[in-house]
Amino acid sequence: MAELRGVSRRGFLGGMAGALGGLGLAPDIALAGLAPARQAELLRQRAADPYDRMAKLANNENPWGPSPAMLDAMTDAFKYANRYGYPDAQIQKTIADHHGVDPDHILLAAGSGEILDVVGSTFLDGGLLVVGSEPSYGSVYRHATSIKSDAVLVPLLSDHRQDIPALIDATVRNHRRVGFVYLCNPNNPTGRIVTDREVRQLLDAIPDDVPVLIDEAYHHFIEDPAYATALPYVLEGRNVVIARTFSKIYGMAGMRLGYAIAAPDVLQRMRPYSTGSINALVKWGGAAALADTEAEARVRRETIRLRKEAVADLESLGFDVIPSETNFFMVDVRRPVGPVIAAFREREVLVGRPFPPMLEHLRVSVGLPEEMDRFAHAFREIFEVTATSGRS
Repeated sequence: MAELRGVSRRGFLGGMAGALGGLGLAPDIALAGLAPARQAELLRQRAADPYDRMAKLANNENPWGPSPAMLDAMTDAFKYANRYGYPDAQIQKTIADHHGVDPDHILLAAGSGEILDVVGSTFLDGGLLVVGSEPSYGSVYRHATSIKSDAVLVPLLSDHRQDIPALIDATVRNHRRVGFVYLCNPNNPTGRIVTDREVRQLLDAIPDDVPVLIDEAYHHFIEDPAYATALPYVLEGRNVVIARTFSKIYGMAGMRLGYAIAAPDVLQRMRPYSTGSINALVKWGGAAALADTEAEARVRRETIRLRKEAVADLESLGFDVIPSETNFFMVDVRRPVGPVIAAFREREVLVGRPFPPMLEHLRVSVGLPEEMDRFAHAFREIFEVTATSGRS
């Protein structure tokens, strides 16, 4: 058993080798203890994998992945793989304690995407409407369509912020047909925040019986002091559901862990639509993530630094970038974005998909330093620009 666990640990760490280098750790720590022939074999495998060769700047992930403490916790949790009633690191209580709420205010899910679907299934019953901004995280609107509901979509303002007065107006005008209001904060794909004052303005102005789903997937990256989490509104007893995820700052996008924070009676309505399908490794990894505040701070610091450097570089080339408070940014490329995305892929750089109606804006996730260098080089090739020329 000890040998099997050792192999598993090396397997986990192998995937982290390049990632750790980006945060100042040994870049090939996972290979160091292996025989030279095995090291060469693994390096050949990495080079041969088309996915591994890509600079992955498309999906707003944490490019460094889970911290070493999380990897240790998940590796140790392998011993529960064959059990049903295993210890689960008290993950629900751990999350509740992290937010200063009781465990009955937390609903676990396989990523915050499941929470968004559960809210839709719960509150759009009978063909009710979701009110939200466009563009925003479209999964919410697609789910509404899939369950024979619909969305009332409000365009963004000229500065790409969400139009709170217009959202209020749409909700009030359609009151009896509105199942819930969706607010992605910061917004995906633009990266812009809704201020605390604006959130309160919305909650105060719409009818109390209309739930508001506030998606805080990118909460950890915000620097703007005008922002605040919506947690106090839950504690006030407001009709608010907050969605959070471990996919972004904690690097668990491929492992799926998210949760909702809301009043217990609201969560009771949602619970029948939730699968509860979270595995043992994920629960232990999530608990370790919340305890590893040093790793969280390091990822936040490095992500913001790399984002600001990339934005400054693009602006030096004469391109406009929407101010972002997330781990991604949007640049106005001044031409249809579809062929641009394809051109980046030809250069083995993955960037974001089109986001109608902003079809000349390209969303770019923050990646490892070397991935950002590859993006910068590809951008110059595609647009034939230099910092001195300014415009393509």
